[in-house]
Amino acid sequence: MTTENVTGPIAHHAEAPVWWAGWGGLRWVDGSAGDLLALRPEGVTRQHIDDEYLAFARPRPSGGLVAVGARTLYLADDVDGDTRAVASLGDDPRVRMNDGCCDPRGRLLAGSMAYDAAADAGGLLRLDADLNIATVLARATISNGVGFSPDGRRAYYVDTATHRIDVFDVAEGELRGRRAFVVIPEEQGSPDGLTVAADGSVWVALWGGSAVHGYDAAGQRIATIDLPVPQVSACTFGDDDLGTLYITTSAQGLGPDHGTEAGSLFAVRPGVRGLPVIPSPAETSRQHRRPLPEARCTQRKEPCPGHRPPGG
Repeated sequence: MTTENVTGPIAHHAEAPVWWAGWGGLRWVDGSAGDLLALRPEGVTRQHIDDEYLAFARPRPSGGLVAVGARTLYLADDVDGDTRAVASLGDDPRVRMNDGCCDPRGRLLAGSMAYDAAADAGGLLRLDADLNIATVLARATISNGVGFSPDGRRAYYVDTATHRIDVFDVAEGELRGRRAFVVIPEEQGSPDGLTVAADGSVWVALWGGSAVHGYDAAGQRIATIDLPVPQVSACTFGDDDLGTLYITTSAQGLGPDHGTEAGSLFAVRPGVRGLPVIPSPAETSRQHRRPLPEARCTQRKEPCPGHRPPGG
C-alpha cells in the first residue's frame, strides 16, 4: 500500500486523529503545543486549547467538542469557538492525560501517563455525560489507544509499556476479563494509538516501528503499512466512505537533524472501512466532583505554517 504525505511536517507531536463530518472532517492534536489541528480544503488550521499539553478531542452530538488537556477537561459549544475548562482530571504535575475515546454509551475514556513514563503512574478514567468520574484502570504506565468492536462487546486497549494490545469483554458497560490480544515484538516498535474497522479488524500505530499493523478479529496480522518516519503515533478512518486511514506521526525524541517527514499526517486506502466516531454528550449541568485548576488556556486560531495542501 502506498501512503500519501498529506500535510508535510507541520507538527512536533501529532496524535489522536478523529474524523467527524459535523466538524468538517479530520482533526488531530499537536500534543506538546496544546493545539487542535483541522484539515480544511484551504489548508490546516490550529486552535490553541491547553498551555501544557493537549491529549485528544471528540465531537459532541449537540455541536462543539470535548477536549482533554494535560489535566483539564474542556468543552466548546461551537467546534471553532472558544473552549472553557469544566473539570479537573488530576492534580499531580508529574502526570498528564494521554489517549482516549468514547465507549458505545458515549462515556469518555481518558488514559494518563507520567511525563517520565514511571511504571504504573497512569491509569484510565471514565467520564459520563454529567462529568462524574470513575476509575476504570487504577494502574497503567503509558495508557494509549482504546477502541471497541463493531458490536460493542469487546474493547481493545494499549498500555504501550506492555508491548501488547489487550482485549476486554464488555458486560453491562464494564470492562472485564483483560487478556492479551496481540503481543508486539520489541524489534517491531511499541503499540501506540489504535482504531477498529467495520469488519472488526484492529489497526495500531507502532511508535519506533515506522509502520501501522492491521490485525483481524482473531489477532492475526493481515496488513503492514510502512511509513518513512520512525515515530508513528495514531490512526483513524476518515473521508465520506470512511475508507481512508489517516496516520499521525511525531518528531518527539528525534534530534534536530533527523531528516525525516516526522510530524506529518499521512493517508492510505487499506481496503477496509472504519466505524463512525462515537461523540461525547458531556455537559455541565451538574456541579463538578473535582475543583477546577486555575484557568490557564488561551485561544488562537491560525493557519499552520508550511502546510502542503492535500495532494501537494
